[in-house]
Amino acid sequence: MRGPLGAVIGRYPSSDGVNQMGGIIRHNRKCRDITVLLIFIAFWISMIVNSSFGFNQGNPLRLTNGLDYKGNVCGDKHAHPDLGELELRYWQNPNQVYQSGLKNSQFKLANARSICLLDCPIPSEDSLDWVCDYPEGDIRLSMTDWINRNYDYFEFLTPEMRNSSLQLQGPCYPVIFPSVNVYWSCQFIARASNTSLKHWQQMGGVNINEDIVIDKSIHKSINSHSAVLKRYMADVGKAWPVLIVCGGILPLFLSVVWLVMIRHFVAAMPWITVVFFNVLIVSVTIFYYLKAGWIANDAISPIIGEHDPYINVFGRELTHLRVATVVMTFIMGVAILTSIAIVRRILMATSVLKVAAKVIGEVQALIIFPLIPYGILAVFYMFWISAALYLFSSGQIVQNNCNSNCCTYDLLAKRVNCDLCCGYSIHYTPHIGVAILFHLFGCYWATQFFMACSSTVFAGSVASYYWNHGETSHEIPFLSVFSSMKRLMRYSLGSVALGSLIVSFVESIRFLLESIRRRLKVSSYEPDNCLGRAAYQSAQCFLRCIEWIIKSVNRNAYIMIAITGKSFFVASSTATELIMNNILKIGRLNVIGDVILFLGKLCVSLSSVVFAFLMLDTHKYKSSRYKISSPLLPVLVCWALGYIVATLFFAVVEMSIDTIVLSYCQDSEEHQGTAQYAPPLLVETLSDQNETQRLTQGTQ
Repeated sequence: MRGPLGAVIGRYPSSDGVNQMGGIIRHNRKCRDITVLLIFIAFWISMIVNSSFGFNQGNPLRLTNGLDYKGNVCGDKHAHPDLGELELRYWQNPNQVYQSGLKNSQFKLANARSICLLDCPIPSEDSLDWVCDYPEGDIRLSMTDWINRNYDYFEFLTPEMRNSSLQLQGPCYPVIFPSVNVYWSCQFIARASNTSLKHWQQMGGVNINEDIVIDKSIHKSINSHSAVLKRYMADVGKAWPVLIVCGGILPLFLSVVWLVMIRHFVAAMPWITVVFFNVLIVSVTIFYYLKAGWIANDAISPIIGEHDPYINVFGRELTHLRVATVVMTFIMGVAILTSIAIVRRILMATSVLKVAAKVIGEVQALIIFPLIPYGILAVFYMFWISAALYLFSSGQIVQNNCNSNCCTYDLLAKRVNCDLCCGYSIHYTPHIGVAILFHLFGCYWATQFFMACSSTVFAGSVASYYWNHGETSHEIPFLSVFSSMKRLMRYSLGSVALGSLIVSFVESIRFLLESIRRRLKVSSYEPDNCLGRAAYQSAQCFLRCIEWIIKSVNRNAYIMIAITGKSFFVASSTATELIMNNILKIGRLNVIGDVILFLGKLCVSLSSVVFAFLMLDTHKYKSSRYKISSPLLPVLVCWALGYIVATLFFAVVEMSIDTIVLSYCQDSEEHQGTAQYAPPLLVETLSDQNETQRLTQGTQ
């Protein structure tokens, strides 16, 4: 049997029978769940080591830019030669590109001769232009002169070099096909220049295949799943100013404004929140329709450079964006119908929020404290996103082992070399995938941990307010929030780490099951009968219910941890028993309050999405250097960051309500149904709620 909280909280007698006035919450606590705390510390050390591997092995330029014939990453200023300004990959030998596009060909595009350029070459209208290898050996040109000459030094070649070039073995290659910059690769257009091709034939050059297949292999390479995933990650890196403004600063400002308004305009806030939510979700859906090209003419395009209007290059990103648009339309419909359904419950939500507004007004440090976890999470996310970019781009650049005929002229050896002429690729080892999964899990666990710490601190401060009869006497210092934080840091970090680990573990299992399902679907092993699909959907529903229950139980467990200082499982058991004994009394009240708070969080996060769309629509993110392939992932990241920031600040209201309700239940149990410590406003609210419930049931 658990002891009465009145002996733990409030005025408790000392050994001499005199009431102690030294504090509201007793300080004779013990450190709990130390083993999990040690595991959490080891986890942080592992995160640092894992991130160090990424910083050491990765290069974010690999996410978008290709490799040249020397194995250098285009745009890498540390390469030899310096490629700092040369970000575009261009395939010099059109016949190799043609062969890689044939159905049964053994030649791969990765082995085709490629070079890094400043812009994509276009055939001349009255002569034949050339793209030559980087100047070295007997070619006495600097890289700057080579660029200024449009990569052409054909006139300086010896007869042997010219003959080799006419055999498409370099060091110079003809510009026969026009090309356009598509995702930092020069995509051939399936139409050869008649003038350039005529000059090439007059010079005695070998036959050049000009069939439409010339562009298929490049298009397939650009639209591969791995290339699209890398571009999405690169989008996050390029849009970092958007993430800071729309994922950090804006939600911080809006969350503080919402808390201030809930303090002074509590009666109007539920209505304002519902209306604002509907306006925002409609606005976000319209932005998706605009970017998908279904409204107006603002669809995202994979083409970066100037191009003829007849060119139609389709990117996989546009398909993903259109799928997201359909999903967003469905969510908008459900959200609007749900908000209409809860209109009748708004008055009940107002009474709940009045209690939280009273607490915020009395314990004023509650509004200030979220800045601390906000700052910690901001630093963590900057470190985490940087490490993620390097981890996703880690791997070793190795030369391919090919058996194809790819002889090229070696400027240093002064001869045609048929050895080691294959292209280069980035080799990924299995442990890189494990490192990425660990990094993703670490982000989720750390986020849950910091949010749990914040909630526990709020609960401890609000409990002090309740068990002092709702008064701010000299027993509750103005900075009671920081007293609660001190107790957390000293005694309960292990318990909070355990609760956040359980949530992260369940979420990870659900993520892995979803990944397995997608893999089976691709491999055509997805259950094709109704029973198999029903079993899968049931398993998913079961896991979601488990996740929701665990999050709810954890939140109440954090409250009891803050109040009693017990271990996680003991506090969870105590909180669950209190809720089950008073489920009819507090159930409907808590649900309506949580719905309004959830809509408030969505308002903040959807506002971040709207401003992210507006910022990503500027010229900076449509130009060649900083162009993003799709606004989809940066917008989703801004939404997630905005929701997390809103959760940190809205936890002030959320935990205030839950802590006072749990304390009220315990207070009622200890005093035979009469809560002696409850503030008058809470008693009035719960009495009104019970009366409303009684009248509602009586009319049914």
